[in-house]
Amino acid sequence: MPSKRTVSTAPALHSPAPTASHSYSYSNLERDACAHTDLAEEVALAIAYNGISQAVMLVTPTDLEDFIVGFSLGSGIIASADEIYDLKLSGSGSAQHAQVEIASRAFWNLKQQRRQLAGTSGCGLCGVEAIEQALPELTVLPGAPLPPAVWLEGLRQRIGVFQPLGQHCGAVHAALFMDSNGELLLGREDIGRHNALDKLIGALIRQNISMTGGLAIVTSRCSLELIQKVLRAGIQTLVSLSSPTGLALQWARRHNLNLIHLPQHSAPRVYSPAMESQA
Repeated sequence: MPSKRTVSTAPALHSPAPTASHSYSYSNLERDACAHTDLAEEVALAIAYNGISQAVMLVTPTDLEDFIVGFSLGSGIIASADEIYDLKLSGSGSAQHAQVEIASRAFWNLKQQRRQLAGTSGCGLCGVEAIEQALPELTVLPGAPLPPAVWLEGLRQRIGVFQPLGQHCGAVHAALFMDSNGELLLGREDIGRHNALDKLIGALIRQNISMTGGLAIVTSRCSLELIQKVLRAGIQTLVSLSSPTGLALQWARRHNLNLIHLPQHSAPRVYSPAMESQA
């Protein structure tokens, strides 16, 4: 049986895990030629809190500790990282397991909203059983200035260095963090867009990186669950390389979240805060 290892929420780098990509052969439709290419891998990660199974998520097998911390916070299971007391990873190949010990208060709240998630790489609010869970009451942010336009110049080209897996074999989303000086600090990748954001948030927490004045960047479409995750993390600006949904926009405005769409061939579009009507 593979040995378990305890991982704290203290600063850490990448978690040892199965290779994030492997080489596979393929042929053309005429079956007269064969070649090889690298494809992104995914594993089933079963997460249990205080011994009770909570979720099975399909994830890219990198930065799993970051993911678990970010998932726990972004899903509302914990209110802050200090409610995680211990984290053990085990398993091998395509089946991974995480045992997470959380504070009694957080565990009681979890049991009150008991739910089972069967996660897929494209899921958003899968497994949510009640409308109150899909549309929870979240804290309104205090509001923050919009980032200077120069911070977003050439951003699509600059983020490539933070997407090694995406550059190598594709099929993954990325989430990145830019600090209060406009510097890109770190990024995380995953087959699931919400998983990538969870990994980013977990990495920021575990590495004690201040989120004040910074912004999150996602390469994927921007729907409601991404808004909810950054709100719970306290990040006050979200930049998306794809358009937001109408509901995501409504929630961003309602909760004082700066929401910016960065189109591929035009200037950034500020959706939240809304521009005041001109007299």
